[in-house]
Amino acid sequence: MSLRYYIFLKDVLLLALTAFGGPQAHIAMMFKLLVEKRRYLTDQELIELNALCQILPGPTSTQTITAIGFRIGGPNLAYLTLLVWITPAATIMALAGFVISYLQENNISLHFLRIILPMAVGFVAYAAWKISVKVVNTKVAIGLMVVSAVLSYFFRSPWVYPLLLVAGGAVTALRFKQHPRELDKRLHIQWANFLLYVGVFVLAAALGGATSSLPVRLFENFYRNGSMVFGGGQVLVPLMYTEFVQFKGYLTGEEFLSGYAIAQALPGPTFSFTSFVGNLAMREYGVAGQFLGSFVATVGIFLPGTFLIFFVIRFWDQLKKYRVVRASLEGISAVSSGMVVAAAIMLYHPIDNTLLNFGIVVATFGLLMFTRIPAPVLILTGLLLGFVL
Repeated sequence: MSLRYYIFLKDVLLLALTAFGGPQAHIAMMFKLLVEKRRYLTDQELIELNALCQILPGPTSTQTITAIGFRIGGPNLAYLTLLVWITPAATIMALAGFVISYLQENNISLHFLRIILPMAVGFVAYAAWKISVKVVNTKVAIGLMVVSAVLSYFFRSPWVYPLLLVAGGAVTALRFKQHPRELDKRLHIQWANFLLYVGVFVLAAALGGATSSLPVRLFENFYRNGSMVFGGGQVLVPLMYTEFVQFKGYLTGEEFLSGYAIAQALPGPTFSFTSFVGNLAMREYGVAGQFLGSFVATVGIFLPGTFLIFFVIRFWDQLKKYRVVRASLEGISAVSSGMVVAAAIMLYHPIDNTLLNFGIVVATFGLLMFTRIPAPVLILTGLLLGFVL
């Protein structure tokens, strides 16, 4: 492995340990580290990859950083990128499954996280500004961004996200004649990863229905959710609450919300919360069972999106040569930026609307925009203030 690949994986690990605030904030940090500092790719390439990943089901920021790894070093580096990115947060959430009962039994409050939550909103707001400045350059794009923000705010079904992205792409695709023709547009599609995706889906469903094994059924549950969720971890959480708390009773509402609060204070992919849910779902099987629950939940939720991004990324550069596809990227990117604006507003709602919390959001946004203070320093400061105050 070349030195460049080691440096890239070290950068991925740094993001895994410091990228707070969900997929929108992750993209802002990717801009800072992977585009502006390291120049692994251009800002437009990152925007296009992120928009592509938002069209696909699964964890958006995980698919985006895996796709970047693929572009830099092929499938081997992409697999290593995926492992480095998801392991820290998934491990911490698995361990959190062990301690959450102790915290509840001893009435230990999670109130120390109260500063981190509005800070995360500030990170998302900064991501919304950062992306919008780069992609919203025409009146059509501005209109699409506004419409996308409004619709994704008021209609929160997971199917709204891909529909908006496709609609936005269709609007600007009509202007394809403004783009120059490109020769050599032959499309070579390798179907192996798509067939793997479908095959595992069918096999998991069949085994899940035929067996009483809880680990097998958990894998099927999470693989299905990972195959059908668009829009990132914020969309996944209410679906998991309905299925695993209200319907199946694997954990209590208080346990679920406590785990979610911990997940919000962690860097890395929001989908790592599934490691916590799988852990508690298997607590009757002892420590080994809990670790197994975390493992099958994590693999189940991340595998569908991994198969799909590995399928699409192989012919993405060829696909972009078509004028209609290139033209559609403007609309897709504008809609994507509108979704980030809506996400910033939606994520603020669960937080108490106090002057202090609003001030923390504004202060975080200002510090990210006007200073060079590293994100981990801001987060650690927020954690310390939560303990002290």
